[in-house]
Amino acid sequence: MQEKIIQALRSNAAEEAVTYAREWIHQSPDDAQAHRWLAVASQQRGDHSDALRSIERAIELAPENDALQLVRANLLIAGRQWEEANAALSKASNLNPNQLGAYLMQAQLALGRGDLDEAERLNRLASRVAPDHPQLAVVEGMLALQRGNVDAGLKRVSAALQQAPEDVQLRYVLGFLYLRKQLWAFAEQAFRGVVDQLPDARNLRALIADLVNRQGRPAEAAAELAPLLADPATATPAVKRAAGLLHMRAGQAEQALPLLRGAFAARPADLPTLQGLVAAWRALGLENDARASLEAALGTTTDAADLWRARLAFAPDAESRRAVIERWTAAMPQSMLPLEILLKQQQQAGDPAAAATAARVLRLDPSHAEARLQILDGLMDQDPGVAIAQIETWLLTAVDSSERRFLLGLLGLSHEQAGAPAKAVAAWTRMQAELVPQLVPLPPLSAPRMAWPELAPQTEDAPKVMFLWGAPGSGVERLAAVMGAVGDPFRSDRFGPQPPQDGFQSYSVIDGLLSGSVSGEEVAERWRQALPSRQLTSGDIFDWLPWWDNALLIALRPYVREGMLVMAIRDPRDMLLDWLAFGSAAPFAMPSVPAAAAWLAGSLSQVAALFENQWYPNRVIRTDAIGNDPRAAADQMGEVLRMQMPAPASVGPAHFPAGHWRHYRQALGDAFAVLAPIAQRMGYPET
Repeated sequence: MQEKIIQALRSNAAEEAVTYAREWIHQSPDDAQAHRWLAVASQQRGDHSDALRSIERAIELAPENDALQLVRANLLIAGRQWEEANAALSKASNLNPNQLGAYLMQAQLALGRGDLDEAERLNRLASRVAPDHPQLAVVEGMLALQRGNVDAGLKRVSAALQQAPEDVQLRYVLGFLYLRKQLWAFAEQAFRGVVDQLPDARNLRALIADLVNRQGRPAEAAAELAPLLADPATATPAVKRAAGLLHMRAGQAEQALPLLRGAFAARPADLPTLQGLVAAWRALGLENDARASLEAALGTTTDAADLWRARLAFAPDAESRRAVIERWTAAMPQSMLPLEILLKQQQQAGDPAAAATAARVLRLDPSHAEARLQILDGLMDQDPGVAIAQIETWLLTAVDSSERRFLLGLLGLSHEQAGAPAKAVAAWTRMQAELVPQLVPLPPLSAPRMAWPELAPQTEDAPKVMFLWGAPGSGVERLAAVMGAVGDPFRSDRFGPQPPQDGFQSYSVIDGLLSGSVSGEEVAERWRQALPSRQLTSGDIFDWLPWWDNALLIALRPYVREGMLVMAIRDPRDMLLDWLAFGSAAPFAMPSVPAAAAWLAGSLSQVAALFENQWYPNRVIRTDAIGNDPRAAADQMGEVLRMQMPAPASVGPAHFPAGHWRHYRQALGDAFAVLAPIAQRMGYPET
């Protein structure tokens, strides 16, 4: 639908574009993008008031989407409320104001519909009419903003403001440039400059209030909205909601309550309003009022899941909660959410009725993971063979690869519980094979060597640098959970969607360091240069590495002397079994069990040599006894850091206990034979 609207706008078929946008809104009334494109189409049709109403609705639906704010900015700049500013600029020019204004207006309309190249072309035409005109910077600034060239936009708009310091359009664009830079105070002042010149631009007060709130002054931000609340024309549900939420952030529940009630009355299904109102009711101890208000809303809006969840939150006891859930299920028979909540409550209470609830969930969603687990728990208690047959039946109809992987994992665990390790290994091997296309290959391993660059002298005032590493199955993620709960200077971003692009991320650095095509100094410098982008609050860093190879010592020994490597290890045979059954924190593919065992033996041999020869400052944490105990993980980490560490809420689900590999002596005998020498070298018993 979006593409149809864009094509219509490019063809100047504004009415057709409006029709498409209204059809989109009819199909998806809560889609912010549908309202965005109605705003753009309405503006091109010449209906500026409808355009503003539509973009305001889009922002209400997605207030965190700054792209919608940019569209709103374009609409305001191109709107009639800027006539006085345009007239003043026209008087300042002895050129043809109509020709200049026409180009600028068309460029701004092109910006509104997202046609940046066309906007740039039209602005160039305008520059031929008036090459030094400050109004050119309005479009140039918006182009820079939407293309991500914020610094260039700031420079251009600031220079134009030197020529026309009272220009409201330039101040408006300047405000959005500062907003993108997250310079909240500067953005606030820029927008206040607009309001000072155009007191009727009241729609900017909500934006100014948001900027004040971002600076940690929610009470002042709420006060900014007072003029809008005083006028019935502008006291919209969205403004009431914004003011109410600001009062709640300021700890002013009594002031927030009437505002949130007003917003709730108009839009009872609006989640931010509901969340704020629930918080206000709780802060003021108004449980009865909450129940009455929510019941009244449910009398007219029965298909809003968030309303039912809020009503459930004010149910005083288990029987009342069950009654609310049954009403919810009756009102929304196709919704799984109430049954999922009921299932969780029954599981926590150990209620045998959980099995019947799980069956109801599976009737709605035959592949529901939690319901399947509940059914299997019951079957395993009664007859493991029946449970295994059920999983195999589900596998026959599983088409989605993620569902197949989940079921194969369950099948392996079920065989494990039934005392059939060979069948468990077969199921997990199939699961790992299906994972291979989704994961990255195992890191290459450099050949053993004993000669390394000299270890640089230690510097007293160097920042603290630590690296955390553990091979698959080592339980390193449990140590990372401890550090992640503490925060700075720990960084786990190498495992996220935007890892730092430095030498410690790419496998190619191993061959580069060994061949000499890249120097250790260059690798260390690239790592340091990437640190500012990782938003550390000091020069210290605790960097969780997804892989380790001793080749990195070519960079670390002479150029990162202040560092220390923290290595998580456990019995290598337990590591292999854990990796096979539960996967790895690092997204490494397991090509086969024999290949994984050989790679694991090689990787652990490297770190054993590092430890034995003390080639780099290091600490070893044996994770065998941690299990899934947060306190044990925190104590182990605290011993290394020589400080008391708080225990996180969780370090992950339970896996197999230490020594469980012995149950798989026959099923994984060949692989364990490969790992036996390194296990003994690391101090673990042969059998």
